[in-house]
Amino acid sequence: MAGPQRKPVNKKKIVPMKSVRIDNVDYKDAATLRKFISERGKIRARRVTGLSVQDQRKVAIAIKNARELALLPYASTAR
Repeated sequence: MAGPQRKPVNKKKIVPMKSVRIDNVDYKDAATLRKFISERGKIRARRVTGLSVQDQRKVAIAIKNARELALLPYASTAR
């Protein structure tokens, strides 16, 4: 039952932190942090954002700090 083998597609994943060209994540930079939250206000998963583990943690902490200062919204539960 060996059919034709599928050739893997080598898609280079773009890393948002590298494309944005920022060295450190700042909670006051709400415009950059908005790229990492969904339209409902949830923090996007690491597999979606393409960040490393360390960068994802920094982004998550920065988003939470920005939420405390009302720079970013909390997750919306409205339906």
